[in-house]
Amino acid sequence: MSKATYTRLAALSLIWGSVFLWIKIAGYGFSPVQMVLIRLALGAVVILAIGYAKGLRLPREAATWGHLTVAALLGNAVPWTLYAEGEIDGSSSVAAVVNGSAPIWTLAAALLLGQEKKVSGFKAGGVLLGLGGTALIASPWNSTSAGTGWSILCFVLGSISFGASFAYMGKYLVGRGIPPLMLAGGQLGAATVLLLVAFPFLGLQAVTWRTDSVISVLVLGVVCTGFAALLNFELIIKDGPTVASTVTYLMTAVAVVLGAVVLSEPLGWTVWLGAVAVLAATGLLRRKPRPTPEPGSEPGSEPASEPASEPGSEPPSDPASGDGSASKSGAASVPSATAVE
Repeated sequence: MSKATYTRLAALSLIWGSVFLWIKIAGYGFSPVQMVLIRLALGAVVILAIGYAKGLRLPREAATWGHLTVAALLGNAVPWTLYAEGEIDGSSSVAAVVNGSAPIWTLAAALLLGQEKKVSGFKAGGVLLGLGGTALIASPWNSTSAGTGWSILCFVLGSISFGASFAYMGKYLVGRGIPPLMLAGGQLGAATVLLLVAFPFLGLQAVTWRTDSVISVLVLGVVCTGFAALLNFELIIKDGPTVASTVTYLMTAVAVVLGAVVLSEPLGWTVWLGAVAVLAATGLLRRKPRPTPEPGSEPGSEPASEPASEPGSEPPSDPASGDGSASKSGAASVPSATAVE
């Protein structure tokens, strides 16, 4: 890989890996709903401003906006709020690791939606390994090592919602010719409206005006949600989805290191072992099946060339960015982030 590729990969891994740290610090001053509302609004403004500057426009079809609203609920409003809630008493490192189980729930949702007709041995193994890793992290027999039972529940439910959102987007939003940047901006805008509706009921707590919390929520919105989406898009276009998918592993490592160094979060052996299991499961779920040779094809013969992608087709994007795009192949393609969140 070139130096430019390494730079983009390192920058995105650092930005997305720091998300859980910023959530923890922002939570010192803001309630979960307040934090997520600000983050969503700032991210939407940044992405839409960039999109409109590029001459792109939001979709107009009512049906598309209906699907965007559901995707915003599953992929942004619910999981981001749950993660913020969980990190009030829970560990940012554990949140990042549990977030890595999202591909498992993507596959489960894809099966329910009929996008996956059968599950290969590798994917079945990945699901079982990921579930086992999540159980180790939660450690119900000794949950104090990883956080409170409530925080673990929030992380797991957030990951389930996050994973389900990618299956939903793969079925109803991918392949419609909508520019990924505007798909991301539209979804964040819809999620902002959803949080505004919830705000009078869940967001009226008094704000503690701390400098670190204010800076954290601004970084979450502008950098981690807004500009990171553009960087992710650039990484996929210039370096390919395979390179971009390695962010999954790197960002989890970054999150764990930041939690330990900056927040002095203790990590027991069950969390470390669970983290390895979850990342290994993600690798199995990403494994592409070997192509089946067509009848009559001779060994060594060149495969038929694939048709070129249509203009405007969406490349895969990372869940952590909150950009709401998924791979063109739908939910069968595991998202490259662990959630961001």
